[in-house]
Amino acid sequence: MELKFQESSGGVALDDKAADPNASPAEFAKTASSSLGKDVPLASISGLTYVTSQLLVQQIAYKLSDKIFSFSPDTFDLDAAVKNWSQAGEKNIFGETTTVVPLQTRTGAGAFALGYIFSKDFDLGKRHIPQTLLAPSLSLRHLRSALDQLALLYGVASPFVAHIAAADYSANDGLVTEYESALQTAEDLGLGLVASSSAYEIQHMSLLATLLATLLPTIHIYDGLRTARETLRVVDALSEASISELYRTISKEVSTLNKRLDTTGKVVELLRSFNNELGTSYAPFEYHGHEAPETVLVVFGSAESQLAKQVVDALAAEGKKVGSVNVRIYRPFIEEAFLAVLPASTRQIAVLGQVNDAVSVDDASIHSALFSDVLTAVSFADRWAHELVVTDVKHAASTVHTPSSVAAVFRKLSDKDAQAEVPFSLYSLDQVQQYTFWDVDNSTAVESPSVLGTLLARESTNNVYVGETYDNLVLGGVVRTDIRSSKKSIEAPFDVEEADIVFVGDEKLLKEVAVLKGAKSGGKLIVRLPSVKEGDLEKRIPASARREIQEKGLQLFILDSSFSPTLEKEAQLLVELAFLRVARPGITSGELVKFSWIAQDQATLAECADSLSEFLREVEVPATWSEVSADVVAPTLVQAVTRNSFAPFQKEELGQDLKLQDWQSAAKGFAFKEAYGTKTDLRPDLPVKTSTVHVKENRRLTPDDYDRNIFHIEFDLGNSGLTYNIGEALGIHADNDPAQVLEFIQFYGLNADDLVQVPSREDAAVTETRTVFQSLVQNIDILGKPPKRFFETLAEFATDEAEKKKLEFLGSKEGAEEFKELSEVETVTYVDILEKFKSAHPDFHNLVKIVSPLKRREYSIASAQAVTPTSVALMIVVVDWVDTKGRTRYGQATRYLSGLAPGTAVTVSVKPSVMKLPVKDTAPLIMAGLGTGLAPFRAFVQYRAMQKAQGKEIGAILLYLGSRHRREEYLYGEEWEAYVDAGVITLLGAAFSRDQPQKIYIQDRMRGTIQDIVKAYIQEEGSFYLCGPTWPVPDVTAVLEEAIAAEAKGSGRKVDSRKEIERLKEDGRYVLEVY
Repeated sequence: MELKFQESSGGVALDDKAADPNASPAEFAKTASSSLGKDVPLASISGLTYVTSQLLVQQIAYKLSDKIFSFSPDTFDLDAAVKNWSQAGEKNIFGETTTVVPLQTRTGAGAFALGYIFSKDFDLGKRHIPQTLLAPSLSLRHLRSALDQLALLYGVASPFVAHIAAADYSANDGLVTEYESALQTAEDLGLGLVASSSAYEIQHMSLLATLLATLLPTIHIYDGLRTARETLRVVDALSEASISELYRTISKEVSTLNKRLDTTGKVVELLRSFNNELGTSYAPFEYHGHEAPETVLVVFGSAESQLAKQVVDALAAEGKKVGSVNVRIYRPFIEEAFLAVLPASTRQIAVLGQVNDAVSVDDASIHSALFSDVLTAVSFADRWAHELVVTDVKHAASTVHTPSSVAAVFRKLSDKDAQAEVPFSLYSLDQVQQYTFWDVDNSTAVESPSVLGTLLARESTNNVYVGETYDNLVLGGVVRTDIRSSKKSIEAPFDVEEADIVFVGDEKLLKEVAVLKGAKSGGKLIVRLPSVKEGDLEKRIPASARREIQEKGLQLFILDSSFSPTLEKEAQLLVELAFLRVARPGITSGELVKFSWIAQDQATLAECADSLSEFLREVEVPATWSEVSADVVAPTLVQAVTRNSFAPFQKEELGQDLKLQDWQSAAKGFAFKEAYGTKTDLRPDLPVKTSTVHVKENRRLTPDDYDRNIFHIEFDLGNSGLTYNIGEALGIHADNDPAQVLEFIQFYGLNADDLVQVPSREDAAVTETRTVFQSLVQNIDILGKPPKRFFETLAEFATDEAEKKKLEFLGSKEGAEEFKELSEVETVTYVDILEKFKSAHPDFHNLVKIVSPLKRREYSIASAQAVTPTSVALMIVVVDWVDTKGRTRYGQATRYLSGLAPGTAVTVSVKPSVMKLPVKDTAPLIMAGLGTGLAPFRAFVQYRAMQKAQGKEIGAILLYLGSRHRREEYLYGEEWEAYVDAGVITLLGAAFSRDQPQKIYIQDRMRGTIQDIVKAYIQEEGSFYLCGPTWPVPDVTAVLEEAIAAEAKGSGRKVDSRKEIERLKEDGRYVLEVY
């Protein structure tokens, strides 16, 4: 999976000093979400501010580094802020601009950094200044060699600190919080390792790790998925001046440490100095829980430490004798400090140790790295008179910890037969307002939760937490946003489990995802249901969701803005106002209008606020919703979305600069192909395999004076290698009419010979360099029918106000009738519209973006390759009509094909079809073809005739054909009659509807030979095929049902003819290819 996301700084200040009160909603959405980010001045991070951990890590790294070497995938944003600060010329504490060097994660990564540190040209005056690495844990395996060499030569190196975001990508589990590689690397190479257990302390731990780097190369690791990216309020963020003073003071104290102390002793002294300066009480290992525990859980990691602390405090308050030890400094592993924090009452130690995957969890021979250290320390201790039991509670990197899962660990330790985890709630969340927003990631209101987070954050008395989860593999992209608001600071590194309000932005989510699972009993639910009608609610909300709404006692609110097309464009604002009304029932329209910054203008906000009662209504939940019919199959819902990206799925490739060029630009591309990425290939734009064939024969089947031009065209395959199966279709990559293209070029003021890069006709991600004339003939559907969105987009280019309004009207719901008239009656083309609205004149660069590319047209193949191995044939009718202005119009592809002369090269491709012969050669064929719908049946009959000529037994063939006149449209008539004479076709039923006063259709011929159908279709288990227009389908199907009923009656059976048709359809014996 390719991860592509918007660049962000990783977090921003959300308080008033960082937010422009006149900013637009979109800008505030960016400030509210750490994943969308906003440039943050370095000096603004100080005191009380809204930030993310990732931003604080980058602040410390920038202020204390000479160079920062970053290995950040495009989407992880581990270096976005430091790059911005470096470009802005911000200074570090040494008075210099920190240089940021972005590097790629690959084999040998780190060599560049190593080369700089040990370069003979290195400025020795900077030897005391730290060098910093920013990377995810997935990069560590590629950095191992460089870190190994650095550790060996550290005595002559600059201080080196690596801030590592514990984040990796698993094909099965998406993004995972991966610590194991850091633990293993630190142990194997003798590096220091410090962990941050929460966002509140991450700034301090970044500073501590940088100071430790003066003693040994150090890794600072933190949760790279949640803790790093969740936006929250920090009340005492260190300012630039504080960072400088602390670093200089403590560094000076470290330099005076007793030289005889070993590394462990120096680390202990450094930590003591650190605590003295900050007034903190950090320790290598920190105990929480009951004062006399019997079971102690040892944990490492951000979320793990926070959850363990909160769970043991809650259990201890209930009298449970449990505790936890948070490992803050893992390397060097200070055994004396670890043993000292373990209470004397401890009898069992469980190590919550991470291993690579589920396979390692189940493998008894594999132990977590942390377990080995704990076991060693305890084994050689003589402090306890009783024996201590040490257990390795392994978990995979993909494990998502919750209060319930951590509580389950203690339950299983005390009772090995305990059942699976049961819900466990933390008392600390009782006074917290919790909200969950669910939406598809391309929703027009997807930024609403971020704006609301900003609004709540502006209420300075509250602590607000905003976290997002993106799952790009469910419904094309789903985003879950959790918001917590509390008077007190809280640490909750897990999804909201009991939301006071759940907002569902797309009804599809109710059918696919368990979005109500996290709703609090008695809570509130807002569902966005556009155009919902009275009585349709039960049709729009699935039965499983209705039952859960009733059983949980949820208040249900429906958001529907379809009554006002004008307000419907303000979807984001409406969602925000609806949430505020539901969250604060007493809020008035006047109070809502005070939030002026959430709207584009005050008038729009006032109009939406006044209309709130019209688009938001509470629905009474009937008691019957708890009753689900026995025949309703409960859907299999996605229980929890998987975090597999950090931003919405990019559904459209980024636009390319399709500038007009001269011939010299193209020449460079051909002369220096490698440098310019030029490829020459046969239609490299096409996702399907294409071949070049040549016209062998092109003959008209209908008389020249007949009003319908039906023609047979055959292609010589030559050495193209093209192969096809019976019943498949041939894709024709047709050109636009050159004469009409030249007329348009002259009208539009273009130079036909200018070169331009245009999207290919089949894959917009691929560009082709062509002349303007070539691109309009072969790439751009300029003579095609424009869709509704074209009018809306073209309106943006109109300079005449009247034309602009008219185009907007045609692209709106109100203009649907007029658009339909233009499209279906007047059959206008893109050219017609551009000629009609002359002030709307996008340049060619923009024109090719808003006009659809040419698509291939597919036609049923009228030949069997086993019979004609070097050719392929089609039967086609030229599509033409006279428009309301009296002009004769033509279908693009049929006009192109009808005029091709023998020898002309054509690009083609093969498309599979549902039309397939039965497996048994003796199975009868009953075929009904109208007009050119006979094409695939010609291939069927050719193949069966070949089999008969080879002496094979073949089944009966009943061929029914329909057209208007025998003389003009008896298509391939001589061939059919020859096959009848040869005994290949058993029955030929031709219906020529206008050759007699009463019209005779194909179903009439079928009904007249119904006993033949009974025998071939029912008794001999034949297969039925219909190819052509859709209109005869009901009548033809009715004849088949009559045949089924007649056969059943004759054999004394009862049968439901309609159900029998469905069964035949499933068995592949009732096949339709209609258009």
